[in-house]
Amino acid sequence: MRAAADRPRWEREGADWPHRQASRFVTASGLSWHLQEMGAAEAPVLLLLHGTGAATHSWRGLMPLLATRFRIVAPDLPGHGFTDPLPAGRLSLPGMASAIGDLLRELDIRPCGVVGHSAGAAILVRLCLDGGIAPDLLVALNGALTPFPGLASVLFPSMARLLFLNPITPKVFAWTADRPAVERLIRGTGSRLDAEGLDLYRRLFRNPGHVAGALGMMANWDLAALDRDIGRLTVPTLLVVGSEDKAISPDTAFALRKRLTNARVELLRGLGHLAHEEAPEKVAEVIFAAMAPVTGEGVGFSVSP
Repeated sequence: MRAAADRPRWEREGADWPHRQASRFVTASGLSWHLQEMGAAEAPVLLLLHGTGAATHSWRGLMPLLATRFRIVAPDLPGHGFTDPLPAGRLSLPGMASAIGDLLRELDIRPCGVVGHSAGAAILVRLCLDGGIAPDLLVALNGALTPFPGLASVLFPSMARLLFLNPITPKVFAWTADRPAVERLIRGTGSRLDAEGLDLYRRLFRNPGHVAGALGMMANWDLAALDRDIGRLTVPTLLVVGSEDKAISPDTAFALRKRLTNARVELLRGLGHLAHEEAPEKVAEVIFAAMAPVTGEGVGFSVSP
């Protein structure tokens, strides 16, 4: 586990964190978690999980919109942002999902809906498959739910593992994470963020502990096992994909839809991998429509032909 000195500090990096007033810290699964909550306490609970390399700032535009109808709970994933990292033996996808399950039990909440971006969606699918949660709807925003195509499925995790095991790598990455470098990285996902969004990612990427958390997550990601099991997923699932996503091909969502018993795809044209940060209003509309049966505001969820 990385030294605490390498981790982002709440009093420094978090001093002007988006929606800081909604933040609190909770101990669960042996970790100190940073999470944000919004919305009425009696409202249906919606759980938001960000993707690899991000933190709660990823929801800064979407969360207040969703909080008008739901109680929102959004944690920093282990090793990301201001949440402690998992020990090496628990860095797998099932280990990450189990830790989220422990957090939900500590909070004593049962989300009616769950929303995950990229790798966050994979954690939610794993948690559903393992019986940790049974939401009325799972929303995957550009979900990383299937292995990378071809040789990349072998090389990508192996490369991340080598980088993670080298203690110098996170520091080198942090030293080089200036504004132009972060902008190039985000642009490579097919998304365009405003100055605030870029600065928040730069702030995190300049911290070796956060970089180590992201690398550790990628190094221990086994999407092949999830791919073998995902056909058993019965939770109604909405696969939201940005047409310009350069990190995960939109085609994978359409192929996955055919394997799931209750799923449909919503294509958002002109948006990239970080669609929920580019156009939070549009993504909120999609989620509201899909969650209408839960809130009693519309017709039931149905599978697209």
